[in-house]
Amino acid sequence: MAEYFDEEGDYENGEPTYLPPEKIGNMSLFRAMTGLYILGGDMFMRMQAHNLEIVDKFITDLEYQVLQELVTKEKTPASAFFLSAQSQMWIFAAYELLRTWQERCKNIIKWANNGGLQQKLDALKAKDNGVPHFGRDNQTQQLESVIADPTLVTRVKNELLHLHIPFTRLEFIRVAIAKHEVSGKAKAAALMPGYGRINMYCGSLDYQMDSGKVILGTINRRDIADSLRNIDCNDEPPSDEVLKSFNDFMYCKNFPNLE
Repeated sequence: MAEYFDEEGDYENGEPTYLPPEKIGNMSLFRAMTGLYILGGDMFMRMQAHNLEIVDKFITDLEYQVLQELVTKEKTPASAFFLSAQSQMWIFAAYELLRTWQERCKNIIKWANNGGLQQKLDALKAKDNGVPHFGRDNQTQQLESVIADPTLVTRVKNELLHLHIPFTRLEFIRVAIAKHEVSGKAKAAALMPGYGRINMYCGSLDYQMDSGKVILGTINRRDIADSLRNIDCNDEPPSDEVLKSFNDFMYCKNFPNLE
């Protein structure tokens, strides 16, 4: 199941490869994230995506600097502590933005399915007291767009499918770092929450992912950023079979005694 953790398939002679900072497309993370319908249509979510882009570039440079120091001095540099702090904050920010986006998407789908889109729109408009409220106006405009073009619901569903694997991986490590728990298992303590080792190919910190009893693999901040910047919702979304296989792996469903 390693393909779930190295889904980009960037391997050379059996070793993972990462693009050096200067070859990462300018604003590629921002463009990919704002290509999502709900996220791209909300000015404040776009601002947060832009923040992630700016800090991603800063941390990527820092990751390579830390790696260079490690190779040169042959010991973990003090700058790795700062890298750890920045990496965790970036992961938290990325998770919260995508969690908000996901919730908005699911609401759109729910209201479309139960015929509640117009009712929700009317409720938002009823709150208009003549005082500018830009956050509410963004949501109002999105609902009006979906009502005018029902195909947008299909687009939102497909985008959720495309983001399921990247978001679940992000959620797993965010829960481990922030709550010291296994994602989806509140009573299961994470094995090594927040502890990361310097990746020898890109300098990003590798965090161990576990299901409570099984080590699922490792993931680093760069893996997360690359998985998001490489989103292409014009491709076919993952099939139900692929998503089920992924979920079964993440939650050890193929090994009932290890759930």
